[in-house]
Formats: sequence, C-alpha cells, structure tokens
Amino acid sequence: MMGVVNVTPDSFSDGGLWFDPERAVKHGLDLVAAGADLVDVGGESTRPGASRVDEAEELRRVVPVVRELAAAGAVVSVDTMRAAVAERAVEAGAVLVNDVSGGLADPRMVPLVAATGAAFVVMHWRGHSIDMVSRARYGDVVGEVVTELRQRFEAVVGAGVDPERIVLDPGLGFAKDAEHDLALLARLDALRALGRPLLVAASRKRFLGRVLAGGDGHLPPARERDAATAAVSAIAAREGAWAVRVHQVRPTADAVRVARAIEAAT
Repeated sequence: MMGVVNVTPDSFSDGGLWFDPERAVKHGLDLVAAGADLVDVGGESTRPGASRVDEAEELRRVVPVVRELAAAGAVVSVDTMRAAVAERAVEAGAVLVNDVSGGLADPRMVPLVAATGAAFVVMHWRGHSIDMVSRARYGDVVGEVVTELRQRFEAVVGAGVDPERIVLDPGLGFAKDAEHDLALLARLDALRALGRPLLVAASRKRFLGRVLAGGDGHLPPARERDAATAAVSAIAAREGAWAVRVHQVRPTADAVRVARAIEAAT
C-alpha cells in the first residue's frame, strides 16, 4: 500500500492540504498508522494541463518532508521527474524513485538511479501534463502500452538499472481517456506478463469520476471517489498488483484485505 503525500498547492484532489511541511509529515505518519507500507512524497502536480514547478521550489517542498518521514521510521519514496530531486531525496532517506516519465523527462535520472541502487518505478508516459491529453491516441491501448513499457524497461536496464529493482506502472490517466484506463485495468494480466512488479495508481482519478457520473454527466469531486478507488484497488490486488497508490489508505486497506481473504478461501 503506497500512501500519497502531495506537498503541492495544486494537485488535482488535495492540493494545498499538505503544502505546509509539518502538516505533510503528520499526514504521512497518519497514512502509515492507517496501513500504508510506503509513503510517496511529491512536490510537483502532474494533473492534466499542469505547468512544471522549478527545480529549486520542488527541492524546497520535498526534501525536508522526506527527511522527517524517514527519520520517523517511514519507508519513503519520492515522486519526481528530476534527477537532482531524486538524488537529494535518496540522500534524505527515500528508498524508491517514482518517476512518472520513466526517466524520459530528465536524461540524468536513469544514471542517477543506477548509481544509487534505489528502486525505480517506470511509468508509461507520452509527454508532460501540459499537453498529454492530446497524446491519448491508441488503436490497441493494451498492446501499445505493453509494448512501450517493455521498450522503456529494456532501455532503463540497458542504461545500468538493476532489473530486479524496477516496478512498472501503466500510467492510468496519463495520456489516456477513461476508456483506455478501464481497458488497462481489465487486462492487468497482460501487464504482469512483462515480468516485473506492477504499481496501480488509480486513486481518485478522472476515469472513476466518469464511471460514477450521474445521468447529467456531472462528475463527483475527486475526494468523493475513495470508495471507487478501494474497489479498483481490491481488483488490482486480486490480479496480482505489487502495490496500489492511494490518497486514503484505510478504506483501500480494508478492501484489499477482503480480496485477499476471498482469494485464500478459493
């Protein structure tokens, strides 16, 4: 269970709530107490249309929170596309780098990860948030995502990252419409066939809002999608996902426990 700590003013579902470092640290520890195995600290919003924050500001937001959480005993990952931020976060105690670009946004990222020995999440990515909606064009979304993820995995391994330390992420919501996200969730077996642990990050995303939309097409606010998130997480766990990334841990932890209990009884 990966709990989300957004140290941002503009993330799509909880921007500003944990922007203060002390509140961010407390929230991270609360997520651990609720059952998170790992807390993922990010200082840059990657919602559709978001502009990039500069490096100095991202460092200011992220590093103190990573340091305090790690010092308190939490297992910490850093959600960043910048090698400089990843390096400082690992020095502060992060054990995993969660790069939504899979190392494509910063050419220094993959060599940095290889040198540190940190675990590395490689996500399917087609470009930055500012224009990623225009890149959601697929003939066969499952086949194309599997192929592109495999190519990126091979490139990262070829650049020196230990394959046993790589986790793959299909990138739900990134250059994908709701129909694409649902198709990928329906075929997690195809993604698992790549042979690496799989991270599923569906929490509160827009495709869940579209599923839950009323007859008028109105999407419920992001913070009203936690039950739907728990449902997806339980399905992902049943399908063998390594971890799910969520904003609210307790409902998802409960759902996953039930899914595991049913699986054990079969």
